[in-house]
Amino acid sequence: MRAYIRNICVLACAFYAVACTPAEKVEKPSTLKDAFAGRFYIGAALDSVQINGKDTAAIRVVQEQFNAIVPENCMKSENIQPQEGMFDFALPDKFVAFGEQNDMFVTGHTLIWHSQTPPWFFVDSLGNDVSREVMIERMKTHIETVVGRYKGRIKGWDVVNEAVLDDGSFRQSKFFQLVGDDFIRLAFEFAHEADPDAELYYNDYSMANPGKREGVVAMVKKLQQEGVRIDGIGMQAHIGLEHPDINEFEKSIEAFSALGVKVMITELDLTLLPFPDMNVGAEVSASFEYQQQMDPYKEGLPDSVNVQFEKRYLDFFNLFLKHQDVISRVTQWGVNDAQSWRNYWPIDGRTDYPLLFDRDNNPKPVVAKIIELAND
Repeated sequence: MRAYIRNICVLACAFYAVACTPAEKVEKPSTLKDAFAGRFYIGAALDSVQINGKDTAAIRVVQEQFNAIVPENCMKSENIQPQEGMFDFALPDKFVAFGEQNDMFVTGHTLIWHSQTPPWFFVDSLGNDVSREVMIERMKTHIETVVGRYKGRIKGWDVVNEAVLDDGSFRQSKFFQLVGDDFIRLAFEFAHEADPDAELYYNDYSMANPGKREGVVAMVKKLQQEGVRIDGIGMQAHIGLEHPDINEFEKSIEAFSALGVKVMITELDLTLLPFPDMNVGAEVSASFEYQQQMDPYKEGLPDSVNVQFEKRYLDFFNLFLKHQDVISRVTQWGVNDAQSWRNYWPIDGRTDYPLLFDRDNNPKPVVAKIIELAND
C-alpha cells in the first residue's frame, strides 16, 4: 500500500511540474505572407527589371514577403505579340520560372484589354477594321498561344480587363465594336479550352461604384447562365485617402461573392496626391499637365499625412480579414514606391508613396501593424 501511495505521489508531482511549466513562447509570423497564410495569398506585381533579376533588393522583398505574383506589363498583348504571329516570350518565361522557383501562385495579366493592345490587332493590311470573324480568330489565336504555352504553370488568368464602364454599360472598345459583347464569352471559352485547369478571372477598376457593380454582376450572371466558366472577380484597388467609400467597396465584395466566385483584391495602391479629375477612375489613357501644386510631397511625406495613410491601409486590411472566407488574394500593384505607376499617372513626374515598401525597399511602419492585425 505504501508503494502504491508513493507511486501516486510521484505521478502527481510529475503532472504538476509539467502543467505548471511556462509554455514555450510561440514565435508570431513576421512577414506578410506568413501572417496571412491560410487566409489569402499576398501578392505583388513585378516589372521588367525585377523579372530580369536586375533589381535584386526588390526581388529579396518579393521572396521574403509575398507568395503570389502577377506581371505588370510583360504579358499585355502589345508586349507579348507586338506583330501578328510574332510572340515574345522572353520576359514572360522568366516571370513564370521565378514564380515556380519560389513556390508562388502565378497569375497571368491580361489576355483581352482595350488598352496596350497593338494597333495591328484590329485592322487589315490597308488599315481598315477587320471583320467580326477575323477579330474572333485573332482573339482565339492569341489566347490559345499564350495560355497554351503556360498550361499547368500559370494558375489563374485575368482573361478580360476593364470591359464595363462606371454606369454599368459595356465599354465601346474595338473588341466590342467588332464582335459585340460576345467577345467576353468567347475570351473565357478560348482560355478554358487552352488550359481547362486554370482559374479564369474578370478584372476591373472602380468596382465600388454602384453602377459598375451592377453591370459586372449582370455580366457574370449572363456568363454563368450560358455555361461559361468564370472563377473569380478582380477588384482593382487603386484607392485614395477619400475614395472609394469603404462601405461601398464592401458591398461589392459581398455582391461579387454572392455569385459563387472568388473575390481578389488586385492592383492595390494608395495614392496620397491630389487627383485632377475624380471621374477618370483608373483609365490609363487619362493624362494631365504637370503642375507644382499637384506634387506637394516631393521633399518627403508629412507625419500628419502618414497617419492618414496608415489608418486607410489598416481599415482596408481589416475589411479584407472580415471577408477572408471569400477573398483568395490581395495583390499590391508594384513592389516599392519608386516602381509605382502612381508617380507618372495621371500626371507624369510626381512623387507618390502608394505602396507598403519605400523607395529603398524597406517596409514602412504600417507593414508591422498589418502583420500585427493578422496575428491578432
